[in-house]
This record gives sequence, structure tokens and C-alpha cells, in this order.
Amino acid sequence: MHFTASTLVSLLAMAGSTLAAPTPLGPQELIVVSPQITSPKAGDVWPAGSTQTCTWKTNNIPPAAAGQYGALMLGHVTEYTASDGTKQENENIDMQHPMAMNFRLMDGNVTFVVPSTTPPRNDYRLVLFGDSGNLSPPFAITTAAATPDLLALL
Repeated sequence: MHFTASTLVSLLAMAGSTLAAPTPLGPQELIVVSPQITSPKAGDVWPAGSTQTCTWKTNNIPPAAAGQYGALMLGHVTEYTASDGTKQENENIDMQHPMAMNFRLMDGNVTFVVPSTTPPRNDYRLVLFGDSGNLSPPFAITTAAATPDLLALL
């Protein structure tokens, strides 16, 4: 059997790539972090353009996840009927405009400015992401002019 140089190089390359294939180390532990949001509370009203703080419980965050960072997104839940007739929910999370990013989950809070361009609604929810999402109770965001307490301060 006569091999050309290119055939021999190809065979050696294939053998080398097979030997270099990664081997699994074994099962990895999956740590799910989903802290309960404690603020905003149901019925809270935030004016657009205001500085707010979202808080959450940290007592259930395992030590192995103590260094994890989070992201905070704004959304609102809508219900729809799926093609099979079941009721479903869409959280309508605005992934393009996070409220806050890269904060430590163990801090238990993050302060941010509600964008002044946020449309008023009374069914907003905050979604706290670590490695799993957690949804706040519904709350409202109003325009700054629609908030009497803010006008009284001026």
C-alpha cells in the first residue's frame, strides 16, 4: 500500500485530534440562585426619572454562589391563550435596557434611575437574574408630572 505525504499527514492529524479530545470530569453540581424580591412591593408607585432601590433576600444564597453577579430588568406580564387552549404568561422583559447590571447578589439591593422615557403602567415587574429569574410583585411607574408627592416637594 502506497501512501502519499498528504494522506499520511491527514491520518496523523486525525489521530492527534482524537487523542486531544476533552474527557468529561463527571457530573457538575448545579447551583440555582433565585432570591425573593422584597421591594418593590405590590402597589408601589415609582415616578419615571426617579432613583429607586430594589431589595431581595440573601439568606438562601448558598456559599458557592456568594460571588455571583446579577442583572435587573423591567417587564410586565400579559396572559394569552396558546394554540392548545392553555393559558400562558409572557413577562415582556426588556432585555435591551437593563435597570442595573453587574451588582453582587449578596449585597441584597441595587439602586438605579428609572428611565424618564418609561411609559406609565400599573403592572410593571422587576426581574432579578442571577442564574435564574425572580419576578417582583406588580407595581406602577408614572410620569413625573402625574405624581402629586413629587410636585409638593418642588
